[in-house]
Amino acid sequence: MTLHPNNSLKKIVIFASGTGTNAENIIKYFKNSSLARVVAVFSNRKSAKVLRKAHDLDVKALYFDREALYKTNEVLHVLQDIKPDLIVLAGFLWVFPDNILRAFPQKVINIHPALLPNYGGKGMYGAKVHESVINNKDEESGISIHYVNEKYDEGEIIFQTKTQIDKKDTPDSLAGKIHQLEYKHFPEVIEQLLKKNQE
Repeated sequence: MTLHPNNSLKKIVIFASGTGTNAENIIKYFKNSSLARVVAVFSNRKSAKVLRKAHDLDVKALYFDREALYKTNEVLHVLQDIKPDLIVLAGFLWVFPDNILRAFPQKVINIHPALLPNYGGKGMYGAKVHESVINNKDEESGISIHYVNEKYDEGEIIFQTKTQIDKKDTPDSLAGKIHQLEYKHFPEVIEQLLKKNQE
């Protein structure tokens, strides 16, 4: 039994394009929270595993196509009906549309698997980022959580944390280190932002 009725809980909506490990982690983190719940997961890929994971965790799972996001206000209207307190991009690979950013100012955040402004921009995601970091023989990498604006990975940074890269690290082993940082810190940063907005 929660201490607060559900209508007083903050609402989180997640956008994801892939397997949804971060989305699943965030859903579970807030499952018994007295602050917030993940109320919906949106994906631009009908076959994305994240939709099945959301469904299995009793979270509304919604698919949309490019037209619904960019050429109509369909996705915007669904979000306006939900009234989310925070929209979280967790492995969402399309640039986020202006109409939604205008409707939810400073309420859309993203996670990037590198220390921005390094290794950001169009086409820089997932394994491509880790391969670039390893190829450049960097000594550290990390995660960046930032507000979303109309350009890939250029919004104001909210939080960064680092991990050391060993000489024996490969893109795969670095990805494992980055995932651990994401799983630990992403839900905590979301929680802090929601608490801050409550004040």
